[in-house]
Amino acid sequence: MNRYRVAFLPGDGIGPEVLGAARRTVDAAGERFGFAVAWDQHAVGGEAIDRLGTALDDATLAACRDADAVLLGAVGGPRWSDPRAAVRPEEGLLRLRHELELFANLRPVRALGALADASPLRPEVRAGADLLIVRELTGGLYFGLPQGPTAVDGVDGAVDTCSYSRPEVERVIRLAFELARDRRRRVTSVDKANVMATGRLWRATAESVAAEFPDVTLDHALVDSFAADLVRRPAHYDVIVTENLFGDILSDEAAVIAGSLGLLASASLGARRTAFGRFGLFEPVHGSAPSIAGRGIADPIGAIGSAALMLRWSLGEASAADALETAVEATLEAGPRTPDLAGDASTEAVTEAVVARLAGEAARVTVR
Repeated sequence: MNRYRVAFLPGDGIGPEVLGAARRTVDAAGERFGFAVAWDQHAVGGEAIDRLGTALDDATLAACRDADAVLLGAVGGPRWSDPRAAVRPEEGLLRLRHELELFANLRPVRALGALADASPLRPEVRAGADLLIVRELTGGLYFGLPQGPTAVDGVDGAVDTCSYSRPEVERVIRLAFELARDRRRRVTSVDKANVMATGRLWRATAESVAAEFPDVTLDHALVDSFAADLVRRPAHYDVIVTENLFGDILSDEAAVIAGSLGLLASASLGARRTAFGRFGLFEPVHGSAPSIAGRGIADPIGAIGSAALMLRWSLGEASAADALETAVEATLEAGPRTPDLAGDASTEAVTEAVVARLAGEAARVTVR
């Protein structure tokens, strides 16, 4: 029996609720497919600030490095939102990405026919959409220097620097092309080359990498017009690769294609390999949703989907990942559903339905 060690960082708000659901489904998958996971739990974000005075302490970072994968919940909330605070919860997340050298964030988006009523897009617009957003994760405005408040002639201001090197851009674009080879062999590179120097570097690098993949088609798009086109004809796109800030915004926009931000999973990957697969950090795309925290109604599907990505990418359990994703899709199609999808089921009820279907016991699923 394979045994894996996963660093388990529940985070803030609804993080512990949905990550608990994901953990339960992974354990259920292990029972069916003959593997076990040792969960190494640590604080991150606001919880870590309260307990440790920092959003991510060195011991937690070391535990993440030693693990086969990291499963992470959202961080932040009103308690830690003061812009004057010396430490912010998001610093923990950014440090994890940077220190673990996780340069690419994969965010798959599918439009299931059964969820047509959950999306604001017309059914015929979203029909057939199945895309993958590849977001550069360790460069750009989030990490460029200088960064912070400024004061010029007594006038307060602030500066953020968008900075990229060719190797940074090249590695994430190359990954996008590699992924496209296993899909529909089309890459759309999104930039702002008409205005930004980093955009021109991005476009030139994409052209250079494309020459290595003659079997994959490359298209370019400017981020502003692409943002409109993404929801106008989402089925047109296959793999979308873009820089850090643009990827953050576009992937949240893409949630309307699926039907809810609570559905979207993500995998943050680097170059490091473990004995079982490619080391990564896995987290739902949504935030900590403090307004519903503790009410038991948060949608666990994004977290469960992230766990399935973890099984596939980092733990080498592809069959378990397939089975878990099939159980999730069946639950989305037949119910039960949480309130974000116009249902009235609890987090627990949806999780129980996924576990039952994963075990092949769909007959005991209660649909509400």
